[in-house]
Amino acid sequence: MKVIIESEQFNRTLKRMTHEIIERNEDLSKIILVGIEKKGTPIAKEIQNLIYQFEGVKVALEVIDITPHRDDDKKNANIVIKFSESIFDKIIILVDDVLYTGRTVRAAMDAVMDIGRPSKIELAVFVDRGHRELPIRADFIGKNIPTSREEKIICDFLNRQVILK
Repeated sequence: MKVIIESEQFNRTLKRMTHEIIERNEDLSKIILVGIEKKGTPIAKEIQNLIYQFEGVKVALEVIDITPHRDDDKKNANIVIKFSESIFDKIIILVDDVLYTGRTVRAAMDAVMDIGRPSKIELAVFVDRGHRELPIRADFIGKNIPTSREEKIICDFLNRQVILK
């Protein structure tokens, strides 16, 4: 195992991503951050806090469990997805830790579209490791880390580091 992003760079990366979100979105009140459970949620919460710190705007935050929308055998149709905010005419920013094949993001987009029709869906990921199986790209990327398929990226939010395994 090798630590490739340490605490200080981890914090700087989150701040840079937040500034990019602020710069590309004129009306922050139209943003809903959506943390993809489980590892995208703490990153989404941190971005929400940083937007408030930098701009004084408390953007909406929702959490989504994509299990019923997966394309493998791990589906659980008993999970009902509801947001406390209406997503109509809003900018949804899906937030996850690592972008790999794109299948998780596809499932998250399907889940959002089942709830309603936003004006736009964007994607923020802390690490993009490549190896896409679907035509999906992130709008906001913390770090591009090319990997082999055998390697694994662990985004350790608690210790604020990224590990290559």
